Amino acid sequence: MPLHFELVTPARHVRSDDVHMVVVPGTEGEFGVLEGHAPFMSTIRDGAVQIFKTAGASPETIEVRGGFAEVGENGLTILAEHVES
Repeated sequence: MPLHFELVTPARHVRSDDVHMVVVPGTEGEFGVLEGHAPFMSTIRDGAVQIFKTAGASPETIEVRGGFAEVGENGLTILAEHVES
């Protein structure tokens, strides 16, 4: 089953997609999230969110500046302060 991923900022809804895995730049280190991950919340540091659409695919990267990541039963939501265009 895919992981539902949402990326939002205070200004706009950036992305909503079903993906294989997302690697998030947490303030205490990067962490990967797959479908079925335990509930989790973390602050995020400036860096690249890596989005793997399928297993073994090359990642798409989106640069973010600060914010929070929440893993819940609905998937992964990143609330970023800013997303680089």
